[in-house]
Amino acid sequence: MNDYLCMEQDWFRPGAKSTQDDLYQEAAKAYGAALDRLARAYEADADKRKDLLQEIHFALWRSFAGYGFRCSLRTWVYRVAHNTATSYVMRQRRRRSETLISLQEIEMIADSEEVDLAADRHKTLEGLLDLIQRLKPLDRQVMLSYLEGEDAGSIGEIVGISPANVATRIHRLKSILINRFRRRMKP
Repeated sequence: MNDYLCMEQDWFRPGAKSTQDDLYQEAAKAYGAALDRLARAYEADADKRKDLLQEIHFALWRSFAGYGFRCSLRTWVYRVAHNTATSYVMRQRRRRSETLISLQEIEMIADSEEVDLAADRHKTLEGLLDLIQRLKPLDRQVMLSYLEGEDAGSIGEIVGISPANVATRIHRLKSILINRFRRRMKP
């Protein structure tokens, strides 16, 4: 298990005294960089991204009041962060009236959009983030967790679907991304 925090810190053990603040501080320290990347993947605008990150941290702190060690700290942090980010994006999209797309629809968009992803690594990353930001929340959560190095079992636990379903979604999205990047990089 990669979630070493529960094993190393006495106050993380079930039954041990811990406070909401202690749990939050340790989680923020251990997963702060991942939360930054998650916020970047959910929100392209830098100012709005700061707001989202603040919302994620507040929701995380607030969630530790009911944590109860029902799952690993890592799973809890990612679950709260993804749910908060998803809610945030849905509120933003309602305001902007943009539509989210499914994996099936993304293939059609990949054919119709002209985005130069081969220019440099930065543009490629921005293109990937743009594509991920346009996915529906569940697909976005799966892909972002995958990019963070989580395995199908952990991702399934975070988002509430079976590991087989996670693996299928990852495979489909990776195929779409590979095809999209290949088309863009052809001379």
